[in-house]
Amino acid sequence: MKRLFEELLAAAPVLTDGAWGTEMQARGLQAGDCPDEWNLSHPERVEQVARAYVEAGSRIILTNTFGANRIMLARHNLAGKAQGINRAGVEISRRAAVGCARVFASMGPCGKLLFAEEVSAEEVSQAFEEQARALADAGADAIVIETMSDPAEAKLAVAAAAATGLPVVACMTFDSGREHDRTMMGTTPEEAAGVLTAAGADVVGANCGQGAEGYIAICKRLRAVTDLPLWMKPNAGLPELLDGRLHYSETPQSFASQAKALVAAGASFIGGCCGTSPEFIRELAACL
Repeated sequence: MKRLFEELLAAAPVLTDGAWGTEMQARGLQAGDCPDEWNLSHPERVEQVARAYVEAGSRIILTNTFGANRIMLARHNLAGKAQGINRAGVEISRRAAVGCARVFASMGPCGKLLFAEEVSAEEVSQAFEEQARALADAGADAIVIETMSDPAEAKLAVAAAAATGLPVVACMTFDSGREHDRTMMGTTPEEAAGVLTAAGADVVGANCGQGAEGYIAICKRLRAVTDLPLWMKPNAGLPELLDGRLHYSETPQSFASQAKALVAAGASFIGGCCGTSPEFIRELAACL
């Protein structure tokens, strides 16, 4: 295991951060805007989000680079700015984290389906390699591959991240199937652990898709098949559409109440995904 993880896990569980999108929306991001571009146009507002999580107790914060691969950025005619957006994302989080937290750079899906041949594996690999290199060169402490549903795409992302020499966290989203225990592509937790480990991940886990209660069982299944540290970032429950906006059922208190069960199930890193906020992280810190 990389030395960074050994240092962090000496005081486990390790508290990570929460959602970024909703926090940026609260600061003016409009529907249809490119969140990642804010690293260039509104860096001070992005830094506010990162700093809020540090102040809430996060020992790890991510970067505003989830969709900053050139395939996703092309939707906004920003493919040519991929490297600059990723570098700026790391620099912003580093400013907010200085002396208090580690910066793990976020990499999400490319937004196109490999199995449907909307994009080739070579194109996806090149996009992830470009992004991972920019994040590493900017000084990220590690890279987090998150919200993956296709194991083939996840493998390409992990390989690109691992090639930088940085530690790699790799997560998939389990929100499908009768028991909500599979990814959209039908991948089980057991299959995901095997694929991600073989691709070079140092930490594996799950994020998004469902709330903390549902991810306790997923966490147990991952722990049963791998000795790697587990990274768990559930949503604040399941979303409901009210008045044209998504609302999540969990409160910071109810969300945090599941934290000990996640730790008991094997989680080493705990935070939140969609619907969570610095207040959720503050409650988690108090609980843990």
